[in-house]
Amino acid sequence: MARSAAIHETLPLGIVIRRQPGVTRWARWAFKAVAVLPGAAPAHWAVLRQEGDVTEYHAATLPLTLWAAETEAYLAALSDEVPSIYVVMRDEAEDGAPLEVLLVTASPYEAQDYTDSGEELVEKVPMTRGLVAWVRDFVTAHHVDEAFVKRKRDKKRIDLVEDGKGDHRIRQMSDVYRAPRPARKAGGLQ
Repeated sequence: MARSAAIHETLPLGIVIRRQPGVTRWARWAFKAVAVLPGAAPAHWAVLRQEGDVTEYHAATLPLTLWAAETEAYLAALSDEVPSIYVVMRDEAEDGAPLEVLLVTASPYEAQDYTDSGEELVEKVPMTRGLVAWVRDFVTAHHVDEAFVKRKRDKKRIDLVEDGKGDHRIRQMSDVYRAPRPARKAGGLQ
């Protein structure tokens, strides 16, 4: 089934990012995703709250899409001690913002894929109670347990044949890994 035709539900999710002074002289500011706002309106780095040097922004609103084929991943997220949403960000924003918020997902497996490159920042943000209920209801409605099927080995003995050992052009059995000599031309010297 094509992904576009797959069963899914979407919810707009506002991303709250906190800016506070950096702890080293090389990083003036430290940014961290700290909360999500389910059902939020579109925003672009709107100041929510400011206390001293610490500022919280509604950085962006992105769609959180749950897919019926990925319910196992959502179960893993819900079974954490603190169920969380993952926010994927990049340092190089094109519009002058401090960070570009790329994606929000409830799948820890998808979030892990983004950590492999090292180019994106992935933050784990606790789900609100309402968001936990929404994800749990989706999983309850669409999750199908797949039975584990152990792969069975065939009974063929592969240790009896030495296919690929050495070079078939070498007649001598003592050194099967020796390089073959070039063929001699008939009637001439090489």
